[in-house]
Parts: sequence; C-alpha cells; structure tokens
Amino acid sequence: MIGYMISQNVTHRPVRALITMVAVALEVTLVIIVIGVTSALLLDTAKRTEGVGADVMVQPPSASMFLGFTGAPMPIKIGTRLEQLPYNQAVAPVLIQLNSVNSLEMVWGIDPASFRAVSGGFVYYSGHGLESPDDILVDDIYAKANKVHVGQMVHVLGHDFHVAGVVEHGKGARLFVLLSALQQMSGATDKATVFFVKCDRSDHTLAAMDEINQLLPTYTVRPMKDYIQMFTASNVPGLNALRTVMIAIAVSIGFLVIFLSMYTTVNERTREIGVLKSLGASKLYIARIILSETTLLCLGGFAVGMGMSFLVRVLIRVLFPTLPQALITVEWSTYAGLIAIAGGLLGACYPTWIASRKDPVEALAYE
Repeated sequence: MIGYMISQNVTHRPVRALITMVAVALEVTLVIIVIGVTSALLLDTAKRTEGVGADVMVQPPSASMFLGFTGAPMPIKIGTRLEQLPYNQAVAPVLIQLNSVNSLEMVWGIDPASFRAVSGGFVYYSGHGLESPDDILVDDIYAKANKVHVGQMVHVLGHDFHVAGVVEHGKGARLFVLLSALQQMSGATDKATVFFVKCDRSDHTLAAMDEINQLLPTYTVRPMKDYIQMFTASNVPGLNALRTVMIAIAVSIGFLVIFLSMYTTVNERTREIGVLKSLGASKLYIARIILSETTLLCLGGFAVGMGMSFLVRVLIRVLFPTLPQALITVEWSTYAGLIAIAGGLLGACYPTWIASRKDPVEALAYE
C-alpha cells in the first residue's frame, strides 16, 4: 500500500520530481567528478615522474613535491659531483618551467645524453631528437590535442619553437627543450630544478642516498618509490580542504532542494494527511511515507547522476585532451550515493516532522 502511494505521489507531480532528481544528480556528479579529476591528476603526475626511470631525485632544501613550483636554485655543477659518487650510474639535470600560454604545461629543459642515460631514451613516433636551441619535443597526447606535427612552429614560454619530434608520453613532461636553451630563456644560467639519479643497481638506492646526503646535507633527497607514494590527497596542501568544501556545497544543494520539494509536498497534501490520520494512520506511518518518497527521489537522482558523471568525463576528455581521464571508482560512487541520500533525508526531516504532527481535524478542514 505504501509503495503504491509513494509511486502515485511521485508521478502526480512529474516536473517537481524531475527537478528534484536533477538537483540530486548534480550533487552526485559534483562529488564524483571533483574526486575523479583530482585523483586522476595526482596519479598521472606520479606515473609520468616515475616514467623517467630514476632511482633517486635530488632537490633543493624545502623543495615542493610539485617539481614545477620549485624554480631553479641548484648549481648545475652539483651534477658532476653526484656522478663521482660510487653508486651512481647516471645523473640527469632538469630545469622545469611552467608554460601558461594556451594551457598550463610543464616544460622540461634536458641534456639529451644524460636524460637518455637515466630514462633509457624516448620512443619516437616521428621526427628526431633535440639538436638546436629552437627545437622542441612534444609527446603524442600534446600533439594530438593541439594538432601539432613535426616541422610545425609552436609558441611556448614566449618563444617560437620548431617541433623536432613527437615522442611517446610518460617520461615526466609533455614538452622538452634543450637545457641550455631553457636556462638562457629563463635567466637561470647553469641552474637546475632537480637532478634525477640512476643507480648502478636498484638495491643500492639507500646506499646512494646516504652518499648524497653526506655530500649535500641540507638538500632534499628522495627515493623515487617514496616520491610516487606522496601523491595522495592527504599530502597535497589544500586538496582535502577543497574536496571537503565541494562536498559540502553538493550536500547543501541536495538538502535545500529536497527541503523545498518535500515542504511543498506536505503543504499540498494536508487534506490527504488528514484523511490518513482520521483512518488511524500513526505519526510513524506518515513519516515513513514522506521519508520513503525522499529516498526514492534520491535513488533516482543518484542513477541520473552516475550517467551525468560518465557524460561529463567524456566532455572533459574532449574539451581538455591533455588532462587525464577522470577516475570514477566504485568506492567514491558509493560515497556519493550515501551523501546524496543522507543530505536528502536531512532535508526532509523538518517537512516530515510537520506532516506527522498535523491535527486530523484541521487537516481535513484545510482548503
């Protein structure tokens, strides 16, 4: 009986029910996409840094875990001293600058020989390596997103570069230029942002780190394995706060829409509630009807929200091809559904309380 009444209540006001479900769907989509995009960005950054193939990375004191925010404070001659340590097979200095023209991308200035020794070299889809100061390498994702091909000119960091080659993605950045050229452009002569160190054997990583710490006691020395594990929401300043704020906004949307919808519903059904109470319906019975209807609307909104989340993920992929695909996980989809239902039930509490306390005589006389 209750099920029939709930279904009739929902279908009796289809526009209101649809608007309510869309609002809940937006709540669900906002939670899933915010979590999915931030998680994907962290994972992509970690994988690309890991793809360099180094065992150890050396940064200046108190360096940010995000390489592009560190600047270029280290003398390039440190690389020579690192190469002389017994466990180090190769050392690659890298200068990193952020390019904000058209998109936000990191540009890595590399020495081709040392970078090849550490990373194993690039896989070329077309073109050749860096030969002149005006050459630039782009990865296949950047090339596809920006319709770039070998021989074309691209404007990066206020300079026109000649695309020398298109390489496979996954080795740190999407854009690579000669280290000396980037040093000159950025006014960081003989400077580097980070040194990537390749050990002679992977089990010598800790010994190599001890040697580097003795040589550079104030510098930040990290094993790449630990560095990759740092890319979690709890380790990124402000990210958890951002997620919390976005979830709070989503819950507020669901709360307000459900509150208004159910409050209006209770007012419109005052006579119906009076009839039910005159027939012996208890306060709990009335509350069950209102809360069950709210749950049904929230579940419908959750289903629509999941569909919208996949649609938004596709749109992000189309509009921003260089961004990694948003991660939609079962865990956070479940959380989003629970958040939507909890927010909806919270919003329905006051209308439910009003409905359960209505006097049957006054309700029947309500016009």
